Amino acid sequence: MAEEKKLFADKASQEIYEKACRDSINTVFTKAAELKPCPIGSAGDCCKNCGMGPCRVPEPKTPGAVRKLGLCGATAETISARNFLRMIAAGAAAHSDHGRAVAETFLAAAKGAVPGYAIKDEQKLLAVAMDLGITVEGKETNAIAIEVGQKALALFGQQEGEIAYVKKAPQKRQEIWRREGVTPRGVDREIVEIMHRTHMGVDQDYRSLMKQGIRAALSDGWGGSMLATDLQDIMFGTPVPVYSEVNLGVLRKDEVNIIVHGHEPLLSEMIVIASRDPQMLELARSHGANGINIAGICCTANEVLMRHGIPIAGNFLQQELAITTGAVEAMVVDVQCVMQSLQSVASCYHTRLITTNPKAHITGAVRMVFNDHDALNSAKAIVTAAIENFPNRKSEVLIPKAKSPMIAGFSHETINYMLGGSFRSSYRPLNDNIINGRIRGIAGVVGCNNARTALDNNTLELVKELIRHDVLVLTTGCTAIGCGKEGLLTPEAAREFAGPGLAEVCETVGIPPVLHMGSCVDNSRILIAATAVVKDGGLGNDISDLPAAGAAPEWMSEKAISIGQYFVASGVYTVFGVTWPTSGSKELTKHLFEELETIYGGRWDFAADPKEMAKKMIAHIDKKRKELGIDKARERVLFDMADRRELA
Repeated sequence: MAEEKKLFADKASQEIYEKACRDSINTVFTKAAELKPCPIGSAGDCCKNCGMGPCRVPEPKTPGAVRKLGLCGATAETISARNFLRMIAAGAAAHSDHGRAVAETFLAAAKGAVPGYAIKDEQKLLAVAMDLGITVEGKETNAIAIEVGQKALALFGQQEGEIAYVKKAPQKRQEIWRREGVTPRGVDREIVEIMHRTHMGVDQDYRSLMKQGIRAALSDGWGGSMLATDLQDIMFGTPVPVYSEVNLGVLRKDEVNIIVHGHEPLLSEMIVIASRDPQMLELARSHGANGINIAGICCTANEVLMRHGIPIAGNFLQQELAITTGAVEAMVVDVQCVMQSLQSVASCYHTRLITTNPKAHITGAVRMVFNDHDALNSAKAIVTAAIENFPNRKSEVLIPKAKSPMIAGFSHETINYMLGGSFRSSYRPLNDNIINGRIRGIAGVVGCNNARTALDNNTLELVKELIRHDVLVLTTGCTAIGCGKEGLLTPEAAREFAGPGLAEVCETVGIPPVLHMGSCVDNSRILIAATAVVKDGGLGNDISDLPAAGAAPEWMSEKAISIGQYFVASGVYTVFGVTWPTSGSKELTKHLFEELETIYGGRWDFAADPKEMAKKMIAHIDKKRKELGIDKARERVLFDMADRRELA
């Protein structure tokens, strides 16, 4: 093997990686061993925003030494801030463009122009309409949906005022954003303004730059991403708890295996429907297969998991390994987190890599652009191509046995119902158990995989340490998939891994200690859940008052930076792992790690070691418990009548 150090937390990935080495496949893991990151670039001190550069301006190691400047005079903190903001812009653009694509299809569906798509959750449609300021009384469902679609699309290009979803945040949080002048006006405007401000010779003060970064990130978290989640729920159904399985062992040797990979569920929903069509199943049998097996990679996997129970083959760093099994007839991709190397890996096997989105081309891949106006037939054409490829398997098929059961689909609505029931849906039981100390606090653990650390290792160490200390974990994206592979997404996991208080609550309610809330765009569900905890009372008046923290232990995507920034600006203490992109500037890092807390109540932090990360998060949760006056157990006293009169 090319590497001696630990590369994976799970045996299935290790088994297929060894096959990749035998087959001479150059995977992300072998490349990571050979290609080392630039220390100056990773610290954020390299500017290439004009043709005079790149200018590398690392801060001097000797105290008092002369600081390097860019040719234009830009300081390390200005350069670092510009680079950080451009990551926010790219991340916010990716998630919000996802939201725009959903909004366009949603509006077309409301008008009856895209067969196959419909309004599945009318209650959520009404709730979203009211959030957008639309009157619903006396209107037909489709009329309301058309207005929602029009308002949703307008939100992206809005030029002034405030995006409507800001009003969903706690009142105190809205006041902070208005006071600081960071309330987003429109999604596209804030992203464009970042690109303008970070152009050579424009905004040259890191504090001013960071304000615009916050504004754009908020337009993502409380705008494009939140809207994408809501519209997907309306069209495809709001998730409820569903049982499924996860890891490479979900692939089947005797069936046509189709992997959907990417982020937008518009196509994957139709692939699932097409795969269940009797004609498609008969076609599969005629080509020697016993059926059609759909599995997912990355956030497309989470989308079809939550609504259909479709199994997950793996997360980001397992995409090449899935093809290496030799069992995948087609990997169908749309946008985001899709490695260009997939085509070279696929060419070594019989797998067809099929690109489907007009925005995303891969040289050498099969091109089958998805047409949402003829969605089902588009999906059937893709499924047919996979079926016809089944007889072409040309190498050893090796499917690991490893797979784990999991429960997913914990939307805000589901949690509200499970905690309070049909007649009293409420977060009150959660608040009460935080106040009484059975649950120490809440942690959002989200994000990607990163080839610079062992796959899922940091995530699992962090999550296990948190739940062992009675911290309820909410998770999304590739982090959620990693937790599923380890068996943390079942109610039984509470008994094995959780502290006594959290385990008692989980057993009573019937939930896992780690709640799978969806894809990475669904981090907005965590914001809404946090807001619901605030509104239910007893734990402060703002998200920043809650005994809560966030983390991305294995982040790699620019989307993660945007997500982290909107969580910080929403009042959440947020810790990232692996590497930190402003470490080359002491001033900017101090602003992010210390000064932001005095302004927004949330701040950034960094810890490469997951145990240290857990320690920091628990310390913050305990600090918030103390500030709320719930840090000590209260003696239970049986009041007599005299005591009650005294209380009155």
